[in-house]
Amino acid sequence: MTGTTDPTGATDPTGATGTRGATGPEDVPAAAPGTVAAPLHLAVALDGAGWHPAAWREEGARPGELLDAAYWAGLVAEAERGLLDFVTFEDALGLQSAAFHLPDDRTDQVRGSIDAVLLAAHLAPLTTHIGLVPTTNVTHTEPFHLAIGIATLDHASRGRAGWRPQISSRAADAAHFGRRTTPQLTEDDVTDPESVSQPLRALFSEGAEAVEAARRLWDSWEDGAEIRDAATGRFLDRDKVHHIDFRGSGFSVKGPSITPRSPQGQPLVVSLAHATVPYEFAALSSDVVAVTPHDRPGAAAILAQVAEAVERTGRDVAERPLRTFADLVVFLDDEPGAAARRKARLDETAGAEFVSDAEVFTGTPTGLADLLLDWHSTGLDGFRLRPGTLPHDLAAITRSLVPELQRRGAFRTEYASTTLRGHLGLARPVSRYGRAG
Repeated sequence: MTGTTDPTGATDPTGATGTRGATGPEDVPAAAPGTVAAPLHLAVALDGAGWHPAAWREEGARPGELLDAAYWAGLVAEAERGLLDFVTFEDALGLQSAAFHLPDDRTDQVRGSIDAVLLAAHLAPLTTHIGLVPTTNVTHTEPFHLAIGIATLDHASRGRAGWRPQISSRAADAAHFGRRTTPQLTEDDVTDPESVSQPLRALFSEGAEAVEAARRLWDSWEDGAEIRDAATGRFLDRDKVHHIDFRGSGFSVKGPSITPRSPQGQPLVVSLAHATVPYEFAALSSDVVAVTPHDRPGAAAILAQVAEAVERTGRDVAERPLRTFADLVVFLDDEPGAAARRKARLDETAGAEFVSDAEVFTGTPTGLADLLLDWHSTGLDGFRLRPGTLPHDLAAITRSLVPELQRRGAFRTEYASTTLRGHLGLARPVSRYGRAG
């Protein structure tokens, strides 16, 4: 990846929101001593060799293994060792590109990936507690297929599945399917997140419909619909399996799902948002929204914008809480200044300074702990950290940052739940069709 992402979670326009560069312990206020008022949640976003485009050339990187399942199994095992809430896996319908809105022909950066849902399904039996959240495209993929794939992942993981729906912001993606066209973003469109999202408003609306169709399919089997009684010959209680008869603006789904209700009832929906339109998408569709502030005041301002989107869409957060995470790209080393020097070396290798839609932190785990606790006090529920290089910065998160947060009483010392909803304190929903009956 080039490191920048758009309001949908694909690659971001210009990094115009920028990067603050090196941020060490001397640059942020110290956290208050003692425990924090609410638990701090941590996730990691895994992508190739790391989020810096030159990460694959760094000492310790394993470029020859990026398409091997064993490589990903090792990364997720490390994340679970650190007691993290969940990991996300990037995915797209086109090859990675240095440009946000267009494909490129570069050969000096990582290109190629493996399917995120299939990867997560492979990792499910190799892990026991950590949430697994693959990214999928909702613009060119049928909601029915998406719903049963994520429900199957929830069964395979025994209740640890999440889903990051992503719209297709590159018009070139449509050529893989030949069924429709989508807006071609211009250079003027990609100057800032608000400009990016406006031409894509219709795709966000369609994406929200796709999530709603998936949620109804997940509900279409009530709990207890499977009887499986060989003695009486009754496998199924047909009265507990429902057609959803969903009609969206461009598709319809009759249902029911072919996959019985999964352990979480509804797997967790996670979205990435940088602007008004995707904040509204999150308010309509998500259980967790990842946002991209660049400082503490920015975090507070974005939380206010998300709250406004929740109010506009009429969401009842008492019934359906919305967890907020902030994304950060992190380069971590124990020695002060070492992470900044490492990033500078990577920038030189890449031939350009790395910028991102998210704040870029270069510093020590102690300094990052200070920053996280400071931003957490604005009302953020947690953070999704993007390791600049893998496996180095992931190990720094799990083996240095997590112990520092535990020392301050700010992070769990063991898993208290076996489901992703449980990790985040979210209740298991009841099937809407069961309630209606």
